[in-house]
Amino acid sequence: MRSEAQKRAESAYRKKTKQVVIRFYPAPGDDDELYDWIKSQENVTEYLKELVRADMKTRR
Repeated sequence: MRSEAQKRAESAYRKKTKQVVIRFYPAPGDDDELYDWIKSQENVTEYLKELVRADMKTRR
């Protein structure tokens, strides 16, 4: 069981966490292929962050 201090620390940490959600809908197009590719990556979060970093470098 978590102590009150642990609960407060977890709550404070969660308030600092940011989240982005991507949804893939069953519509015509290549969403299925994109979804399958992303899910095949070993670390999806790091993969997406690297894509964004690369994009940021090319646009600056």
